[in-house]
Amino acid sequence: MTIQDEMALWDGKSAHDIGKIYNGFNKQTGFPRNVIALMAQENCQKSASWLLKHHLENDNKISQPETKSIFKLLNTLDHWESKLHVLQSLPFLNIPNAYKTALEQFLRECLTETNKFVRAWAYNGFYELAKQYPEYEEETRLFFVKKKPGCFLLWPCVTKRHRLGPEYAI
Repeated sequence: MTIQDEMALWDGKSAHDIGKIYNGFNKQTGFPRNVIALMAQENCQKSASWLLKHHLENDNKISQPETKSIFKLLNTLDHWESKLHVLQSLPFLNIPNAYKTALEQFLRECLTETNKFVRAWAYNGFYELAKQYPEYEEETRLFFVKKKPGCFLLWPCVTKRHRLGPEYAI
């Protein structure tokens, strides 16, 4: 079976099953390129975006052309889970200058999503954008609140790995 066949059989919920798909295909040549291409297909978006996110979270890198392909797909993502997976992948990606405006637009749209996780990760997306492009720092700084001395957390998403330094103090 092809990766696309396996993805079509996935129930959309089982982390174990999608993990098995990842383990079965991630060593194949061109895995990231193939998964990114599958993200362009509406019926594969959710599973393909999860596979890409998982690949990046496991310390794998992707090429700059593959990164650009992801940013080209932003306005085609229909499922909230696909948007979430891409947002969760941003810390692992270098944002190409040519796509920073497209990412900004995507992030602004995600801030109005009905799903609270997408909204929360959109704030983190602005943080990632500001880390790479200082012209976004001022606006991004407004998204942050000081919770306790020395601990600056992204509002409303609060996780340990998103602690910011004092340079983001309001």
